[in-house]
Amino acid sequence: MKYPVLLPNIFNHPFTYESDLDLKIGNYVVVPFGRSKITGVVWDEFEKKNNKNFEIKKVLKKLDVNPLKKTTIKFLNWFSEYNIIPKGMALKLVLLSSDAVEKFEKDTYKIFNTIKKKNSIKLSEEQKKSLKKMNISNEKFRVHVLQGTTGSGKTMVYFEALKDIISKGFQGLILLPEIGLTSQFEKKFLEFFGFNPAIWHSGITKKKKEVIWSGITSGEIKVVIGARSSLFLPFKKLGLIIVDEEHDQSFKQDEGATYNARDMAISRASFENIPINLITAVPSVETYENIQKGKYSISRLKQRYQDASLPNYEIINLNETKLEKQSWLSKKIIEKVNFHLEKNDQVLFFLNRRGFSPHVLCNKCFNSYSCPNCSINLVYHKNKNNLLCHYCGFKSSLKRNCIKDGKCEYIFSGPGVERIYDEVKKNFPSKNIEIFSSDTMNKKGSNIKLEKITNNEVQILVGTQLISKGFHFPSLNCIVVVDIDLSSQGHDLRGAEKNLQLYHQLSGRAGRTGKPATVYFQTYNANNKMISDLTNSNPDIFLERELDIRRQNKLPPFQRFISLILTGNEEIKLEKEAFNFKNIIKTKVEGRVLGPVSAPIFRLKRKFRMRILIRGSKSLRLQNSLNNIITKYKFPPGIKLSVDVDPINFN
Repeated sequence: MKYPVLLPNIFNHPFTYESDLDLKIGNYVVVPFGRSKITGVVWDEFEKKNNKNFEIKKVLKKLDVNPLKKTTIKFLNWFSEYNIIPKGMALKLVLLSSDAVEKFEKDTYKIFNTIKKKNSIKLSEEQKKSLKKMNISNEKFRVHVLQGTTGSGKTMVYFEALKDIISKGFQGLILLPEIGLTSQFEKKFLEFFGFNPAIWHSGITKKKKEVIWSGITSGEIKVVIGARSSLFLPFKKLGLIIVDEEHDQSFKQDEGATYNARDMAISRASFENIPINLITAVPSVETYENIQKGKYSISRLKQRYQDASLPNYEIINLNETKLEKQSWLSKKIIEKVNFHLEKNDQVLFFLNRRGFSPHVLCNKCFNSYSCPNCSINLVYHKNKNNLLCHYCGFKSSLKRNCIKDGKCEYIFSGPGVERIYDEVKKNFPSKNIEIFSSDTMNKKGSNIKLEKITNNEVQILVGTQLISKGFHFPSLNCIVVVDIDLSSQGHDLRGAEKNLQLYHQLSGRAGRTGKPATVYFQTYNANNKMISDLTNSNPDIFLERELDIRRQNKLPPFQRFISLILTGNEEIKLEKEAFNFKNIIKTKVEGRVLGPVSAPIFRLKRKFRMRILIRGSKSLRLQNSLNNIITKYKFPPGIKLSVDVDPINFN
């Protein structure tokens, strides 16, 4: 009998194989492909007929794995169509290194099922009301948004909702934007549920991934806490998806298969006909619009845990308090911080820039230190004593021969967290100070460091936006935003929205245990509109205004954007090809074509980049019309096309 088998590669259709085995849709099989053997899945439709006659090969083996559910196959077909990704590449996201894992002995999964002592948590009346609203219609697909002030106990509410689903024999998935630092979250989960969740992200070992993958397929594992990729795991009986910090830009996958994990999670829940909860302090504009239209239900938590107050806000006008040369902290800020330290408060200096300095140039020849592979500056990292490209990873030492005479004499322009750390160290020499950024917190010792911060053994933190991602530091009652003006620069369509969410999250780190807390903003712009938006306890006012601007200008979520990036080694050849391609698509695609223009980062990883933007209506007709063109268009050797549906940034 003939069967369609989809393989995890760049093909957009299954291949036809023969077998005497009784195979069903979703079965995992091993088949010959070229000279190798490859794992595939029996798909729900045959490849479209073509005139070529191929010898039909036989299926070699059926694997002892629970079949991939038909609803999951339908989701993958839709995912492929929506994101303009070949079906085979969508299947690759499900498999583990292009393979399926057969069942282990039952004892292998014991760590995930051993019940330990759990704490009983008493919900407040407000939390109970939110839970009740969240649990209505918990048997079928619906999207519920839990919007709560930071520190209001949103996690406990959705844990209760998940507990109800698990008790009925279903599995749960919790998606987090930053999975590298989940120790606090994992601990909280264990205290509440009394068993270990499966943690899924790129950093876990291959062996552990195999155990988790097979445990999910067989139904032995109840809950997965994961990064974007966990959305594609082949759950046997998925009953609830939770997307924590739904507004976070980290849910966008920018390399390889490009997709937004939050949006795809909503679609997967729809195909599986299960509920999904979106959790946030400030919803994304897209989510807010769906709430306004009544597509999503919502419940709100306005009270912080144990009635703790939100922090006060104070603006430090840098026009009135001059900064000393090569200094970024005003005397007024030093006084304020000393006041907090005397009260045993923990202090955070916030600057969303890694490294020591973002610009290094020579004082004699005025040449800047830029990346040889990318059209951006190298960032000086003092701790590693090297210059680093944050895009391609290129490293270089500071030593360089000057074109004028001898060695270059470098000067640093602008601060990063390491530079602020040095200044803080000078002003508070007796205090224990730590840098909190992806350079320092993704190491093995980060759990020990987190514990020290939680126990107030670290008095001062200097951190990037990583610190805003849901951490609980009980003694943190003073936050200094070193330079709010830096955040308001740039031409990002979503810049204002990102800043509102970032600073709301950041403020929420302070005053979580009831002590008075203050967030200080240093600024040269005393009428900074962003600060007034941030300090308003009702973010809906900003979101309503932002939605209105987007509506008037036909921007997302009122139109669909598709970004096309063409890359190549030769600048002139690439530019010519970009215009050729634009001329082909503008007559056939069901949307308006803008460009081509040089991408803001014109050279990246030694490749030149041209950008085309397509805007159109929010229907799959736009993707389908574009896909028809792409599949027939032959790009010259050396030129590659990347497609990004619903782009988040435009670098």
